[in-house]
Amino acid sequence: MVQCGIDRIDEFDALFRGKKLGMVTSVSGVTQQLAPSYLAVHRRWPLTALFGPEHGMYGKADAGEAVDGVQTDAQTGVPVYSLYGGDEGRHMPLEVLEQLDAVLYDIQDLGVRFYTFIATLIGVLEDCAAAGKEVIVLDRPAPLGGVTVEGGLLDMDYSSFVGPYPLCIRYGLTAGELAGMVNAERKLGCRLTVIPCAGWQRAQLFSETGNLWMAPSLAMPRFETALLYPGTCLFEGTNLSEGRGTACPFELVGAPFLDGVRLAREMNDKNLPGVVFTAAYFTPSASKWKGEACEGVQLHIRDAHALRPVRTGLELLYAIRERWPEQFAWQERTGKPGRFISLLTGCGAFERDVAIPPLEQLLRQWEAESEAFARRKAAYHLYE
Repeated sequence: MVQCGIDRIDEFDALFRGKKLGMVTSVSGVTQQLAPSYLAVHRRWPLTALFGPEHGMYGKADAGEAVDGVQTDAQTGVPVYSLYGGDEGRHMPLEVLEQLDAVLYDIQDLGVRFYTFIATLIGVLEDCAAAGKEVIVLDRPAPLGGVTVEGGLLDMDYSSFVGPYPLCIRYGLTAGELAGMVNAERKLGCRLTVIPCAGWQRAQLFSETGNLWMAPSLAMPRFETALLYPGTCLFEGTNLSEGRGTACPFELVGAPFLDGVRLAREMNDKNLPGVVFTAAYFTPSASKWKGEACEGVQLHIRDAHALRPVRTGLELLYAIRERWPEQFAWQERTGKPGRFISLLTGCGAFERDVAIPPLEQLLRQWEAESEAFARRKAAYHLYE
């Protein structure tokens, strides 16, 4: 069984002893026994402050829901500060940071650029570097593995809280490795320590680590959801439901105007690796098309290692747009010009309908960018 950083803290007593500690964590930050990691730390080295990312430290808030105010953790009496809100998140309060010697980070990430926990991690590195504070990352495996890289590299003209750093969509790094990359490439000068996992190998998926899945957010209930998310999340940039408000978020894609049987047949004819499609019928209880009967497809994983979710999502998006051009629509950014799909893809390929590139051309471009990024990231690998 793979040991996460939190399960190795007893080996690093000297790193924590005598320091005033803060901790950034969430509901996915747990020990192998599924105890909250902040309690495991607090029992040995009392915490002074706690911080939560999107969805809050307890994972109660929906996607995009601001978490305001300062709470008090019922089990420790330690104040909990939100680092999520607004377009760019929140900085760590300077008056709180000044009381600390080091900030711990323990959140199960996905290894997907638009999953916002990495934006919070980067903000923590920047804030702690500016304040001269140490950051200690309690590392966890990259759930989608640390080998495969997919999707185009973020164009910083489209940077945002869902695209905070020039990474590919599926970037193949653990949180500790990513922290090392950002610290080095941005020359932050942050005092960074990573407590690495024990026993994890780069090619391993989360399902092969022996650890139990704790949903890092409400719409990520299963590991299979996380496997599909790098591709099906692209539908957040359209008027199609990506399955929010159902029991299978990011495994269902649909709308009232689709023909599920026809779409499933067309997608299966593509023989995409590791995935098959069935017609699906569902009525979301929340989000897009709430309360309306939708038709579309459900994605089923046959081979997790062979699956290429970004290509799969892009193939599905192009197929729907081609078959239902009058009903298909892009989501506009809230309060700003441009389309939300540009923030998710990290590029301007979809900003103007007349200039959208052919599918194969975009796939070739993204593959070249993925290969280049895979070479770049290798300098920051902590695991073989």
